[in-house]
This record gives sequence, C-alpha cells and structure tokens, in this order.
Amino acid sequence: MAVKRTAKGKGGSVRASAVAHRDRLQTILAALARTYPDARCELNFSTPLELLVATILSAQCTDARVNQVTASLFKKYRCAADYASAEPALFEQAIRSTGFFRNKAKNILACCQALVREFGGKVPRSLEELVTLPGVGRKTANILLYNAFNIPGFGVDTHVVRVTNRLGLVDTEDPEKIETAICAVLSPDAWGQATHLFIFHGRRTCHARQPACPGCPVYDLCAWPDKR
Repeated sequence: MAVKRTAKGKGGSVRASAVAHRDRLQTILAALARTYPDARCELNFSTPLELLVATILSAQCTDARVNQVTASLFKKYRCAADYASAEPALFEQAIRSTGFFRNKAKNILACCQALVREFGGKVPRSLEELVTLPGVGRKTANILLYNAFNIPGFGVDTHVVRVTNRLGLVDTEDPEKIETAICAVLSPDAWGQATHLFIFHGRRTCHARQPACPGCPVYDLCAWPDKR
C-alpha cells in the first residue's frame, strides 16, 4: 500500500495524507537526484533490441558483467532474425557467464522469434505488446519504454523493492503494487528517472545486507526501523 489513509472527516484527511505522501516522495527523489546526478541505465545498448536482450540477461547478474558479454554478442547478433535463428547450444555458451544461461537463452531466442513473427522484427512501443513477449515482464517492459523510446515507465527491480519499502514509501514487496503506488503520486514524466534514482541508491548506499546508513542522503527521511 502506498498511502495509509484514514476515513475521518469528509475526505479532508485523506487528501492531506495523499499530499503529504507525494511531498515526502518528491523530497526523497530530490535528495537522491543531488546525490546521484548521473543516475541512468547502466546497460550498454544502441538499439531497443539490444536493450531488450541486455535487460533479460541482467536478471540475477550485474550490469558490468552483462556489458562484458554483450560487447561481443551484439557484434554477432545484429537483428531479431539473427537471434531467432541462433543455435541454442552455441547461444547458451555465449551468455553463460551471466548465470541462469539456459533459461535466459530460451527466453531471448523465443522472444526474438516472436518479434520476427508478430512485429516484423521490431521491438514494440507499448507495455501491452511488450509483456506478450517471452521473458518480458512489466519491469523489463517499463525499462524499455523509458530508456529506448522515452515513453513514461517505472521499472521495479529488487533494488526498487528494497529501497521503497525501507523508506516507507510502500508496504508491499509485490512489484506491480509498488509500480502502481509510486506512479499514482508522481507525474508520468518523473517515472523513468525515479526508477534510476532508486536503483542507484540501492546499488551504492542502501545495500541488501550492509546498507551504508551513515552518510545516507535520505537518512532523516528513512522509516526503516533497522537503519544504523
């Protein structure tokens, strides 16, 4: 849940709670923006297809490792048809170091086969179409929309789940509920950068096991009871 609301009065307290929640979220994002002015997608890509492939590879893997793998991968596979016709065993070996390579290879090849079959080899520009592709959920679709097409999208990965919960912005680990809650109080043009700011904060400060609470730019705004 994004906002804890009460039913007192004639709606005034509900509106006040919503406004306070929005203002607090914007204050947090402003502080993160000052701390991470270079917040951006850290996957290397030059086309929507490259970002799609890289994002699928990034599951349970660092962006740095994915960038090492795609540096050569993107030279060999230049269009959806190249992936669609790839030999699965060879492709698995090409992406092996990203982990879970068999499942990732299966998804990428099936995804590109669907692109060729249903979209003329082009990556679609809508969330509804993107999530029909094998291996593409709402997180990947939203990352694609914002970073490849400059279309509003809020992608919820494990960093976003952790950071938004610790900050008390949400009280759920369901990615779709988090997406709905954050997007409800932010203007669409802020969704994409909010994603990057939460991810940067999760990677650089609000770590899963040993968060660097001392010196955290939003320490005073953090609701996490275990902060140090």
